[in-house]
Amino acid sequence: MSDTQTGELTHSRVLKIAFPIVLSNATVPILGAVDTGVVGQMGQAAPIGAVGIGAIILGALYWLFGFLRMGTTGMTAQAHGAGDRAEVVALLIRALMIGFAAGIGIILLQLPLFWMAFQASPASPEVESMAREYMRIRVWSAPAAVALYGVNGWLIAQERTRAVLVLQLWMNGLNIGLDLWFVLGLGWGVGGVAFATFLAEWSGLALGLWLCRPAFVGRMWRNWAVVFDVARLKAMTVVNTDILIRSVFLQIIFISFLFFGADFGDVPLAANQILMQFLEITAYALDGFAFAAEAIVGQALGSRNREALRRGALLTSSWGLICVIGLSLVFWIFGGRIIDVMTTSPEVRIEARLYLVYMISSPVIGIAAWMFDGIFIGATRTRDMRNMMIVSFIVYAVSIAVLVPLFGNHGLWMSLLISFIARGVTLGLKYPRLEAQAGK
Repeated sequence: MSDTQTGELTHSRVLKIAFPIVLSNATVPILGAVDTGVVGQMGQAAPIGAVGIGAIILGALYWLFGFLRMGTTGMTAQAHGAGDRAEVVALLIRALMIGFAAGIGIILLQLPLFWMAFQASPASPEVESMAREYMRIRVWSAPAAVALYGVNGWLIAQERTRAVLVLQLWMNGLNIGLDLWFVLGLGWGVGGVAFATFLAEWSGLALGLWLCRPAFVGRMWRNWAVVFDVARLKAMTVVNTDILIRSVFLQIIFISFLFFGADFGDVPLAANQILMQFLEITAYALDGFAFAAEAIVGQALGSRNREALRRGALLTSSWGLICVIGLSLVFWIFGGRIIDVMTTSPEVRIEARLYLVYMISSPVIGIAAWMFDGIFIGATRTRDMRNMMIVSFIVYAVSIAVLVPLFGNHGLWMSLLISFIARGVTLGLKYPRLEAQAGK
């Protein structure tokens, strides 16, 4: 009998949940590099910019519904811990319905949505034309892309992260293979990259549903009285709305960081962009342990086991701490070399090294924010997450107003790290009440 089945909380159980997520995340930048590389073989700058802008716009639209991943994980983990199989299945069906409805809405509203996106981020006529071609094709897989948030959340909640890894490897592997065939073999250009992603996302949803096939055994998935239970739908709506608001404020912090950085000139802006990749690496690595916290904490809360909740939070956070200490050491020892790989510009290399200290310290400074996010998502204490994110945003805004005029780009980086501290501290102050919610 596995650790999961016995309910025993061990280091092995945490690592079995976390490592597949870390490996899954590692495939994401590889796909981005291939997308860029294949259109780069066309010998023009415009196709590279078009694929980049098109992917960013669609990614931002889809991530508006990223609450499906987080909300589904927390609620499913609690239902799983409580032994409520009917609700576990119903949560998957609701997530699929919301995903399909959201995707269809994006398709129907694509013209005004794309117009607003290009108004906010104008590009040259050639780049915009190619980006629109890319988006017109890829948008037809929006229902699959959004529904997959729910599928992934449902699998993570039950600690089936190896299934998530299989799903990600299939989608990204197929996407890469089709990229090479459509663009380099058939010469379809930007449209070929879009069509490859379209096919990969729909095939990914098909595989995801197959991986979720236990939910479709018997008649439970058609128990519409449970699926459309008003009280449970209301609870799901509240959770998802809180997460959406929280995510919007988090995105405002990062987007404003880039905008403020642009005021310092092209070289500091380029340096900031390069250093942001260090934060992405940190986020990808910590996701595994934060997701493990979501599943374990959610199940413990569902079974009303306070001791299991506390041990789950401590175990996952301990491994997260080991991870960030390792990352900080890597950034300290190899940070300069990583910067040199990312850019050949001497000015940008020198500038980026000036701020490398923030990247060395950011994993350790940010761990509390990342891990508490996972803990609070698992417990579906989303109102606390929403409110503490708003508080953290205010702290960030005040820090920007005070530190940027005094220290320039150093003040900007200080403000970002201060926002991490604020998130960790404010959620930490709310943790005792969360633990008390678990009961015995």
